[in-house]
Amino acid sequence: MGKLREECGVFGIFASQTTDVASSTYYGLYALQHRGQESCGIVVNDDGIFRRHKDLGLVNDVFDHNAMEMLGQGNMAIGHVRYGTTGATDRHNTQPIVVNHVKGRMALAHNGNVVNSSALREELENQGSIFHTTSDTEVISYIITKERLSAPSIEEALNRAMHRIDGAYSLVVMSPSKLIAARDENGFRPLCYGRLPDGGYVVASETCALDAVGAAFERDLAPGEILVFDQNGVRSIQDHCGKRKPSFCVFEYIYFARPDSVIDGVCVHEARVQAGRFLAQEHPVDADIVIGVPDSGLDAAIGYSRESGIPYSIGFIKNKYIGRTFISPGQKSRENKVKIKLNPIASVVKDRRVVLIDDSIVRGTTSARIVKLLREAGAKEVHMRVSAPPFIAPCYYGTDIDSKERLIACRYTLSEIEKEIGVDSLGYLSVENTRLLAGANKCEEYCTACFDECYPTAKPTVTKKNRFEQKISAKCKVTEEETQS
Repeated sequence: MGKLREECGVFGIFASQTTDVASSTYYGLYALQHRGQESCGIVVNDDGIFRRHKDLGLVNDVFDHNAMEMLGQGNMAIGHVRYGTTGATDRHNTQPIVVNHVKGRMALAHNGNVVNSSALREELENQGSIFHTTSDTEVISYIITKERLSAPSIEEALNRAMHRIDGAYSLVVMSPSKLIAARDENGFRPLCYGRLPDGGYVVASETCALDAVGAAFERDLAPGEILVFDQNGVRSIQDHCGKRKPSFCVFEYIYFARPDSVIDGVCVHEARVQAGRFLAQEHPVDADIVIGVPDSGLDAAIGYSRESGIPYSIGFIKNKYIGRTFISPGQKSRENKVKIKLNPIASVVKDRRVVLIDDSIVRGTTSARIVKLLREAGAKEVHMRVSAPPFIAPCYYGTDIDSKERLIACRYTLSEIEKEIGVDSLGYLSVENTRLLAGANKCEEYCTACFDECYPTAKPTVTKKNRFEQKISAKCKVTEEETQS
């Protein structure tokens, strides 16, 4: 795990008439591919008939010509790209989830992590619910379906369900006649909507997906807000708004979101450039050149260069044909994997004192290999600067740090980390300046729990990514032992 992984991206479209909503969703998911590369899926609603296709793999691989033809046209669609932080990587956990129940049909896609999912799942199982996946998304779908039995509408069922679901969730939900978007009360993960030229609407995790389908950005959903799109237009339900202090994941600005996206009125690229400026103020150094680790370190490297006056240059070439899911043949050497993905430009770094900018250090193994590449290319000195604070705590809201054991900052001091990764000096961005990336007026609106252990919700009792699989395995073992006895 050289980089953090974030759970997923969601997309939804409500068209003013029957049209090729599948293609629009495809383009939207393509724009959100950075948020998840394990699996993807699309569900199209054609006058109440749901057609779906989903599988493991990237958007371009899963949705070939035959798949797109099968999805056909409709007036609504939702889509999902996944990197799982709860539940194993298999086809059963791909999204969107489609539910058939006595009140009709529902399709749901989810970005985030529900911290009380274990307790909710156990309660539902004890009441007779049968689960087909090991993701917390299915838990959400069961809670909504259960509420729908007595609620007068699907949006009211979701409204009631939000009283029971705790943690991070940005949702798109589709019924035969409505598209619904919802964001948790803390607003951990991004969610916005825009308007299509023909009067339709689009909901997406990031504005870059709106740009991809030609939708004009309207606004971000407020924490706790539910938006309902139907033939009457758009309607906002704000029963859950203002119930909690906003706790948007600040790492969206540092790494997760695409640089061209705009979140809460702040361009992600500009926030990362600001991180570089702060780094130069906090950790100055005499050097000859500033370079960034592609792609996530480039914006901060520009900011460091501008603030320090040290020239910026491209120090690495990244192989654009290798995605995050690339597996080195035979897993013979992780070092070979780094060399295939990144190659230093020797003429840029040879005999120079280099400032190397990256967005984070998790275990430190990838950083050590990147530094080694620079040394082998002839760099005289390597001074690493990180545009995030040290990770010292697990995240329960949609990233895949589920324990402290994998975090280098929990095992070593700063000087020890310098030796471990082979740099001449190391500097992290402070938590205080991290909170200022989007401006001083928003500094109290972010979740920085992975940097300071100040969690905005109660911590879950069970935290492992594959907790549901482990629980099932344990139950099967007990049953087998009882049978044998």
